[in-house]
Amino acid sequence: MASDRQHGGDSGVGYRPVMVRLPRVLTALLVGCAGPGACTTAGRNAPADDAIGGTVTVDGVWLPRWQAIGTSHGGRPLRATRLGHGPRRVLWIGGIHGDEREGAVATAQLPHRLLTEPGALARVTLTIVEDANPDGTAQGTRGNARGVDLNRNYPAPSFQPNRFFGMAPLDQPEARALHDLIVAERPHLVVVLHAWRGDHFVNYDGPAAALAQRFAVRSGYRVQPSDGIAPTPGSLGSWVGGTLGIPILTIEYERGTEPWTAWFDTRAAILAVVLDDER
Repeated sequence: MASDRQHGGDSGVGYRPVMVRLPRVLTALLVGCAGPGACTTAGRNAPADDAIGGTVTVDGVWLPRWQAIGTSHGGRPLRATRLGHGPRRVLWIGGIHGDEREGAVATAQLPHRLLTEPGALARVTLTIVEDANPDGTAQGTRGNARGVDLNRNYPAPSFQPNRFFGMAPLDQPEARALHDLIVAERPHLVVVLHAWRGDHFVNYDGPAAALAQRFAVRSGYRVQPSDGIAPTPGSLGSWVGGTLGIPILTIEYERGTEPWTAWFDTRAAILAVVLDDER
């Protein structure tokens, strides 16, 4: 995946449902309210539980229910949610490097955007992993709590054992959890968020050139294939795209971009690739 070239359906995986009591500020973020007090269901229909795989109501607002798919080294849950019941399976990964959080708003807003798009829930089953490196996010570091770059810990032929990448593929619990989810889901598309210093673009691995071009047309981001940048041993992209042959897109926001701006600039493109919309 591009971000590593620089430093600067039901799954059967045993989801454990948890009811999350969200603070009002986070509620506002997730549903796109103008402010915490503006969050109500007035003027819109609450989706049925069986249409999005379970919901939770907070301050009268329907939200997806988050579930733990694993635990980090530091004991933090790796949270996921699933929306829709369509035949197209898409996996969204909100981040894998803890110091690249420019896409946090996009991850928070995507459930609401999908829920309010007519017909979307019947077209796609979208699984969202909120953050694949919660310890790194808490610390503001690229790697996890052990200093391992989780985007070098996958069982691609290019894996290189060392203390920064892990001594063996999947020897980090966060990487194992994401690996097991992907193997169980066999998604038609994986989308992962990163950030790049001084630039923004969409990167791809595997058979995703057409989807990357579709994202570029809707967002203005240029396309960068992985083999046009530099090797990334053991990366998620090299395993998913190269080994499994699953299309994977990496959205590279420019480092330092205000997260709401990042979301507004790419939301139409995100919906187009999630729904495989060729219009």
